[in-house]
Amino acid sequence: MNDAITQTLKHYEDNHERFWEGTKDHDVSQNIAALLAHIKGEAPYRILDFGCGPGRDLKQFKDLGHEPYGLDGCANFVRMAKEYSGREVFHQNFLELDLQNNFFDGIFANASIFHVPKDHLAKLFEQLHRALKPGGILFSSNPRGQGENFDGSRYANYMELEEYVTIASANGFELIDHYYRPQGQPIEKCPWLACVFSRGA
Repeated sequence: MNDAITQTLKHYEDNHERFWEGTKDHDVSQNIAALLAHIKGEAPYRILDFGCGPGRDLKQFKDLGHEPYGLDGCANFVRMAKEYSGREVFHQNFLELDLQNNFFDGIFANASIFHVPKDHLAKLFEQLHRALKPGGILFSSNPRGQGENFDGSRYANYMELEEYVTIASANGFELIDHYYRPQGQPIEKCPWLACVFSRGA
């Protein structure tokens, strides 16, 4: 599975400019709003953009007046995100996280967790749980489906709602909202599943 992560990171390192051009104009405002709507307390919020890529959403959180931090395993993305957002970005492999406990109000994992091998998901959720403050919120959006395989040169772990909830709840999270994307389409035509989880008090 480490080979899967290594190969996936190499894909992004080799295609970082193409990825930016292909995703910089994607509208994920629904996802950003879903995270922010469920965070309790007064803003600004301390947010971890988990798998921040070149920094599109990291800058959006900053522009909204929050205190975001980025994290990515791709060195080129880390460099690009720092330059684009002006924010701190952690260069960390998803399987080897080093995050401060009880630090973040929210974690925004948009199109990133599905790159984590299924056997490592429990450990990942445990680490993200520790990094959140009590009552903190985890947002995740991932492609739906079943099974693990390579989409080209990128590893992908496809799951449906029940499996996500089972793993997350076993590691201290409670599902408080979910929806399918794109908006306005029947579920069977929506390739993306978005989940909002609470860490609990």
